[in-house]
Amino acid sequence: MDTHPFPFTPRDSALLVIDMQRFFLDKGSHAYLPMAKPIVSRIRKLIKFYRAKGLPIIFTRHAVKKGEDAGIMARWWRDTIREGTPASRIIPQLKPLKNELVIRKTRYSAFYGTRLAEVLKRHKARRVVITGVLTHLCCETTARDAFMRDYEVYFVTDATATDNRDLHLSSLKTLSDGFAIPVTTKEIC
Repeated sequence: MDTHPFPFTPRDSALLVIDMQRFFLDKGSHAYLPMAKPIVSRIRKLIKFYRAKGLPIIFTRHAVKKGEDAGIMARWWRDTIREGTPASRIIPQLKPLKNELVIRKTRYSAFYGTRLAEVLKRHKARRVVITGVLTHLCCETTARDAFMRDYEVYFVTDATATDNRDLHLSSLKTLSDGFAIPVTTKEIC
């Protein structure tokens, strides 16, 4: 990591916790991701680190309001997470503090149709640290979108997960070839 042209320093960074919702993490959900269970403790470590340093933590959650257009994603997946349902809530183990921002989104990217860009600008963030689910969908799309907005993107390989190891690894490989610096929880902390 020290030889990379973008060595990580927490200063001017924001932690993004992407879609760590009951929809993906409750065993009773049809969309449960067993591979996501081990990342919860790592994300907790990162949250603790960021809180201790007084750095911004931004949570996202995917949820579509009644009557709101869910777009092609709803047609693609034949499913959506509805606003106000238990499945739309962030898991209790990662409960945001009252002063921590939770951004509701309706597409893969946490930037699309949200105020994420203005929030990062207000915090004077130059770097984003990406954690959460699903590696190859919301996390990757947010990482690419952040890069296109000139943020240094640090993608936490052991604090992101998806439903398929091959998709996880291929996403990490493609991101590291031009969009994001792969890092571990230990390297960030």
